[in-house]
Amino acid sequence: MRILGIESSCDETACAVVDDGVRVLSNAIASQHDLHEMYRGVVPEIASRAHVERFIPTLRASIEEAGCSLNDIDAIAVGNRPGLIGSLLVGVAAAKALALTLDIPIVGIDHIHAHLWAGALDAEAPEYPALGLVVSGGHTAIFRCGSPTDITRIGTTIDDAIGEAYDKGAVVLGLPYPGGPQIDAMAKLGNDRAHKFPVSTLDPETLNFSFSGLKTAMLYAVRGKPMRQGKKTTFERDHTDWSEAQRRDFAASFQRAAVSAIILKLGRAHDRESNSDCKTLLVGGGVSANSLLRESLIRFADERDLDLRLPAMPYCMDNAAMIAGLAHQQLLSGDHDDLTLNASPSAAFQGSA
Repeated sequence: MRILGIESSCDETACAVVDDGVRVLSNAIASQHDLHEMYRGVVPEIASRAHVERFIPTLRASIEEAGCSLNDIDAIAVGNRPGLIGSLLVGVAAAKALALTLDIPIVGIDHIHAHLWAGALDAEAPEYPALGLVVSGGHTAIFRCGSPTDITRIGTTIDDAIGEAYDKGAVVLGLPYPGGPQIDAMAKLGNDRAHKFPVSTLDPETLNFSFSGLKTAMLYAVRGKPMRQGKKTTFERDHTDWSEAQRRDFAASFQRAAVSAIILKLGRAHDRESNSDCKTLLVGGGVSANSLLRESLIRFADERDLDLRLPAMPYCMDNAAMIAGLAHQQLLSGDHDDLTLNASPSAAFQGSA
């Protein structure tokens, strides 16, 4: 089964062709980092307009790379939730047009759910039941996965997602957007014990995350105490008052605390799910590209005898290959949509922490 995937939930315009859910024939992505860099974050209106402009060239690149034609496609898969509604509407409209023209099925995919399939691309299908971890700019969550299509969220963030915390931490350090890769690179050269930043534990019974305290601790450590000057809030200093070596120490200490929180909650989750014969740890999302997190997850899985499915680097960020891959599993279970498919800013999966 050959599926064309489409992803446009945020600021990546992506099209991919995948055979039988795992063999990636093409994975074309048009990034918008250059458009949003000056704003230090994604501007929804700019993102949706850019998707309109870049969709056709990205689709053509994907079909050409796959060495096929649109007539060789058996189904269309599209990330229809969650995300920026304007961006999602572009992808869903394009998917409907293709499905109607080609007279083939259309499958709507929750792109957070699809991140849990990213580690299966260009690999053997994973064993279930499994634990799932999604770490990205907008989401940090742990899932119980009974099958590729049956997932329940058992932990989530109560404030900032880990990727959002990284981006805000990068602003404090005066680093360019996107901040996650910048902090990761700088942290490799720093002392991660230079500053004792908080590792959020919350209630011992919860699998939820919180990264707002870490973000605030970084802000105060770098800039000092906030001061009121009339209606404005100022600080004692900024990142320019620190040497390059000192900024590296801040980055390393921040990263150690952020990753420690992820591993702590994963340990709690695995302990709680130990009676379910959990075999696999599925990981996805943009922050899964982080070097320290990958190293820590490898150790964690080895210690607990889990088959770790870390996505290859091209499949960490939002991409259409994971959309097409999960759609194959949904089609096998008899689940597909029709031309009434809508975009939604909310996630589709059940369960909450």
